[in-house]
Amino acid sequence: MATVLVTGANRGLGLGFCEQYAQAGWQVIACCRNPEAADKLAELKQQNQQIQIFPLDVSNFAEIDSLSAHLSTEKIDVLINNAGVYGDKKGRGFGNLDYQIWQQTLTINTMAPVKMAEAFYPQIKRSEKKLIVAVSSQMGSIDDNSSGGSLFYRTSKAALNMAMKTLAIDCLPDEVGVLIFHPGWVRTDMGGSDGLIDVDESVIGMIQLINDFRLEISGDFIKYNGMPMPW
Repeated sequence: MATVLVTGANRGLGLGFCEQYAQAGWQVIACCRNPEAADKLAELKQQNQQIQIFPLDVSNFAEIDSLSAHLSTEKIDVLINNAGVYGDKKGRGFGNLDYQIWQQTLTINTMAPVKMAEAFYPQIKRSEKKLIVAVSSQMGSIDDNSSGGSLFYRTSKAALNMAMKTLAIDCLPDEVGVLIFHPGWVRTDMGGSDGLIDVDESVIGMIQLINDFRLEISGDFIKYNGMPMPW
């Protein structure tokens, strides 16, 4: 049975990934900060016994190492780095920036996915699929930035893109691949109610691209529907 590990699994895209993979018969390792408050994830586990839920704050790197040690015998076919924060707040743009919040945003959105990949690399490397996925954003595209604003989120996702592109090159000798996704503007708690697509459409599209992955496209930045994204 193939195995997927999903961070930020309690809601939005993370919950959608868990649901779709469980329905497809995968073993799902679902990670979130507060499982006791993750009612929808708990309901999903009741319906799909192949789901395991673990507490994980991705900003706490010691917790990441501890979970990896606990799951040391697993084979993880796909690692989905989905957990993320927006960080930016109205009225706290340039000239009134909160640098502590910026640092936290970079830790969660940029450094944590790299730490997850590093900590779980042995489990990934001995699997069949051998794939690291990062849920990024169009707002991480430098070419696409014509409106400014959202400094914390933009920089964290642009840095994530570069980090994952670098990992794609560094991991190639082990035949471990990397995919960087723009999931679209999705109707979630982070994306808001004005989003253009729902969670299911985005997740189904990304899973199809994961299923079709080949090493030749490792490190690509692509939209949920397969369209290439500008860097």
